[in-house]
Amino acid sequence: VQLQASGGGLVQAGGSLTLSCAASGSIASIAHMGWYRQVPGKQRELVADITTDGVTDYVESPKGRFTISRDNAKNTVYLQMNTLKPEDTAVYYCNAVIRPTTSWAYVNYWGQGTLVTVSS
Repeated sequence: VQLQASGGGLVQAGGSLTLSCAASGSIASIAHMGWYRQVPGKQRELVADITTDGVTDYVESPKGRFTISRDNAKNTVYLQMNTLKPEDTAVYYCNAVIRPTTSWAYVNYWGQGTLVTVSS
C-alpha cells in the first residue's frame, strides 16, 4: 500500500491550489483520510480530516478557506486551498488509515509530502 501526493507548487498570496493523494496497492478498506502540514522546526499538524462517510474536520486556521473531499471509488483524497496566505507555506502530507488485504488491522500510512509555497 502506498500514498502518492501531488499538486503542490508556488503560488501568490490569494491564489489557489488543489492537492491530490491517491492510495494504491492491496487495499481492503480505507477509514479516515486527511492532510497534515509541517514547517521546519515545528511538529506536523493536522489540517483537515474526512471519514468514509464524508464527515469533515478542520483546524481553525484554514477553516473556510480549505475544503477536503474524497472519492472513495478512486481511493483519493483532495484538498482544495483557496485564498492562500504566506503562513500556509509548508510541506503537506496526506494520511490514510487503511486495512490492507493482508491484515485484519488498520494501519496508518503517509504520503511522501508535497511542498506548497505561498509568496507575499
